[in-house]
Amino acid sequence: MGSHPSIDSHPNVDQWIEFVTDGRILLHTGKVDIGQRISTALALIAADEFDVDYERIDVKRTETDIDPNEGFTSGSMSMQHSGKAIRLASATAREFMLKLAAEKLDVDIKNLEVADGLIQSRETNVSITYWELMSDKEFNILVDEGVTVKSPDQYKFVGTRVLAKDMVNIMTGNLSYIHDMALTGMLHARLVRPPHYLATLKNLDDDLIAGLAKSNVSIVRDGSFVAVVAPDEYVATKAATQLAASAKWDLKDGLPTKELFSALTSNKRVSLPIAPGGAPVDKPVPPLGDLSEEASVSVSARFEKPYHMHGSIAPSAGCALFEKNKLTVWTHNQGVYPLRVAMAEALKMELDDIHVAFVPGSGCYGHNGADDAAYDAALVARAIPGKPILLKWTREDEHAWEPYGSAMVCELRASLDKDGRVVDWSHESYGDTHMGRPTPGRSGSPAEKLLSTHLQEKPLAWPIMPPTMGAHVGVHRNLEPLYNFPNPRLVKNLVRDLPLRVSALRTLGAFSNVSAIESFMDELAEAGNISPVEFRLNHLDNEKAIDVIRALDEKMVSEKAGTSNQVGAGIAFAQYKNSATYCAVGIEVEISDAAEVILHRAWIVADAGEVVDPDGLTAQLEGGLIQAASWTLLEQVTFDSGGITSRDWDSYPILRFNNIPKIETILMDRSGEPFLGAGEASSGPTGGAIINAIYNAIGLRLRRMPFNPDAIRSAAMN
Repeated sequence: MGSHPSIDSHPNVDQWIEFVTDGRILLHTGKVDIGQRISTALALIAADEFDVDYERIDVKRTETDIDPNEGFTSGSMSMQHSGKAIRLASATAREFMLKLAAEKLDVDIKNLEVADGLIQSRETNVSITYWELMSDKEFNILVDEGVTVKSPDQYKFVGTRVLAKDMVNIMTGNLSYIHDMALTGMLHARLVRPPHYLATLKNLDDDLIAGLAKSNVSIVRDGSFVAVVAPDEYVATKAATQLAASAKWDLKDGLPTKELFSALTSNKRVSLPIAPGGAPVDKPVPPLGDLSEEASVSVSARFEKPYHMHGSIAPSAGCALFEKNKLTVWTHNQGVYPLRVAMAEALKMELDDIHVAFVPGSGCYGHNGADDAAYDAALVARAIPGKPILLKWTREDEHAWEPYGSAMVCELRASLDKDGRVVDWSHESYGDTHMGRPTPGRSGSPAEKLLSTHLQEKPLAWPIMPPTMGAHVGVHRNLEPLYNFPNPRLVKNLVRDLPLRVSALRTLGAFSNVSAIESFMDELAEAGNISPVEFRLNHLDNEKAIDVIRALDEKMVSEKAGTSNQVGAGIAFAQYKNSATYCAVGIEVEISDAAEVILHRAWIVADAGEVVDPDGLTAQLEGGLIQAASWTLLEQVTFDSGGITSRDWDSYPILRFNNIPKIETILMDRSGEPFLGAGEASSGPTGGAIINAIYNAIGLRLRRMPFNPDAIRSAAMN
């Protein structure tokens, strides 16, 4: 067995590569494309390894039993997993075909060359194509992890700018999303949800249900799970609204309403120290001791982040067909294989009786409502067999019922010696789990991670997740700083009995941890009378980290960032998970008379290892910056005992086009080096850079997100 996880579980070339008869190559992958352009990157890699044009490469959408099982598309791991697997599988296949061609053409393999899939002998000029060799054949060979792959000087496509796969269809409006599915005999379903998680259904209006039945509207009820089903989508939507208005609910005690940030640090919790390398250890937490004798100045701070939602622009949807005791599910979730396991458990079905296929939908970068909507569709399909069911969540469903990114608190204390060096460092982070995906192999039941399993007649218990013990996972992602601090005290606090359902949102705990660390670094730099850039460099010996910070500083100085009147600029840095992309971010802001933060300019410098798709990488980094700026300035899930109150874009505002900064991104290409995951690299540094820029502009260091006008006015008054 090899050392690569995706190849370990899928060792055959045929599981990754397929030659089809029309002169095209089809790549199989377990990673889904949710807008991050992984399909484009994989096609570029394969094009170079095969010596074929990029346009000949297609990337198949992932389905169970057909494509590799690579778990979830998450953690900025797609290039390390699928990217490397496709490179090795393609190189193995090419080598195999060259040997086969040499035998068929009766020539020396050393004299063969390939041009766009045509294998030709330099000596005899005889030729054969890949497709002639492989027509109706399989490779039946293992991926060779020791195969020679192309060197950077041989690249024709890797690192170049190309039109992304599916981009023409996206731009022309011809791409079909899951919401657009139209199957023969299809019915449309809408949900009637309780006011909040703990409420249970008392009764529905039987007269209304009877009246709806005359209009060919069916009601599917299983405990407190209620769906309205009709052949016409508009009729289903209207009927669901009518039924919701008449439904009677037992509200129980409602959601807990203890002040959130107080609850985060006072509720029952599991506390674990973080060892060097970023993993928790099952040992007592060391007390926050006295300051070092070398300390000449000490600084402490507390940072608070509310619940964030994924904010998918289109609400989640799922489609399902239950026929002859077999279930087919179409979903835009990020892991078709884990979802199949969760559904099999929840529905008490055999795995082989469930087929799950990815269809594009609203991207989310985390665990939004896609898994839940797919399960909802499956429940309805089981109740109405033989009919495809397309079930769409409403905007209110999405805002009120998706699993959020946990609220967090970070408490930091550090001291400097007389030379401005950190001599002690303490960082405790508090938050709920970030690991609520329906994943087999993790603690608890995969089925209990699906929302509607808690609403059915025989509800599953809400999961209580144990602390994750891997390095840089969940609450403690990027809790360990990359900076050189002597014996840092790092503590993860997994908090219990918090009010809202949570799971994975882009970066997990890293957004809070990096934002807090990088704001605190500026505070310490000021306390030591050292520039923020110099202070960071003084505590780094990682050359790549140093390179991105210096490059950012040089760029911002040359462009006179933060030097205009009423404008401030700030920087921040992190290496995502201390193992992925190095990213330094600079932000320039202005605070208006209305106390609004106006984003003027932004700079990103990133080292993501070898750059395969520069436009895609740039889009990932810039998209991460925009999303993180929105979290920092505007976003906050609100609730009371009666349920979620931020149920639309007015009550849950996000960053709009009129406040997108002008962004310049610099990629430090490291051709030939390993891929470093980049999808989440810019988010944490963006939060820290904005905090520092606001302070630079108006002298207020804000501690509780979002930094909206109310927060700024409150800070100014206090």
